[in-house]
Amino acid sequence: MGAKLRIIVKKTTESIVFYILFIIFAAVNDVSAIVYTSRDELPKLDAGDFFHSADLFDIYCETPRHSPLMVVARRTDGTVCGHLLAVVRSRSSWMPPFLMWHCRILGDGCYYEGNDSRDAIFGVMMTALVKHLPARVAYIELSNSSAKMFGYKALRSLGFFHVNWMNIHNSLHSKAPEERLGQKQLQRIEEAMQKGVSTTEVKSDDDFHDFMRLLKAHNFLKLKRFIPNEIFFKRVAQSGCCRLLITRYHGATVGCCAYAISQGNAYLWYAAFLRKSYMLLRPADVTIWNAIKKAYDEGCQHFCFLDVGLPYRANKLRDFFLRFGGKPISAFRWFKFRYNWINVLAARIWSL
Repeated sequence: MGAKLRIIVKKTTESIVFYILFIIFAAVNDVSAIVYTSRDELPKLDAGDFFHSADLFDIYCETPRHSPLMVVARRTDGTVCGHLLAVVRSRSSWMPPFLMWHCRILGDGCYYEGNDSRDAIFGVMMTALVKHLPARVAYIELSNSSAKMFGYKALRSLGFFHVNWMNIHNSLHSKAPEERLGQKQLQRIEEAMQKGVSTTEVKSDDDFHDFMRLLKAHNFLKLKRFIPNEIFFKRVAQSGCCRLLITRYHGATVGCCAYAISQGNAYLWYAAFLRKSYMLLRPADVTIWNAIKKAYDEGCQHFCFLDVGLPYRANKLRDFFLRFGGKPISAFRWFKFRYNWINVLAARIWSL
């Protein structure tokens, strides 16, 4: 009796799985994707995720060394069912290769239908994007997905490999930020602010000049970090979806950061601090804390850190962000190199 029951359960489970896969396939087999590179050709897209919006597409178009690619998925009847924004950036460095192009994608994209077909539509868009990219693009990087396993099958089939990463976010909806911060950390920040360290939003041209000067100087020798042209920061600030903050001590600029607001959450995008020169004043702590407080006052649900450093066991930047009461979340960051032998070698190195 037990064996018959197991057989019935097994056949029923297989039937359900087949039915689900059939529904998903039937929902996306009439989907095609087109890659747009010009704003004039871009169709009207619903407002949603700022990182995949037409507004950010326009900003990238105006920013030097940036070439945006908007992938739009459509049904056979012409209705848009999803879109995804990628940007190809050219960067120069003082180490070989001296000039390199890479493609960057933040998040999953935007979808106009239920969750059942999101993975499949994402696979169609990523396939179109990979085919469209020029040969000079050295690698593609995709990060900050909403779920760890999102798009896993599609990305693996396209030759991507994943690296175990960590994302950090602070919840702002259930408790005030002070309730999640340790007493010692809060005391250090208050002492620094009493000494004259203060954070304000960038308003004037002088503020913006000091903001850009510190941001570029701080990241000049950091090969992994890419700082866009100042046109980019001016335009994202004007869009109303990004805040530029600057921290000063008696007139000296000691910290700055930029965070974006999308779908009710705040995302720390760029940051720079003079931590060693002003160690006792804790400019990094004051800057990040005031950014979290401002996001909380604006009604954001979470404060997310887009870059918490490389996935090494000893990571000072990650440990620093965790001091503010954030929650670490295991995630994947996906990569695909142009040349297959580099892709295979890198995948094996990171799998060790």
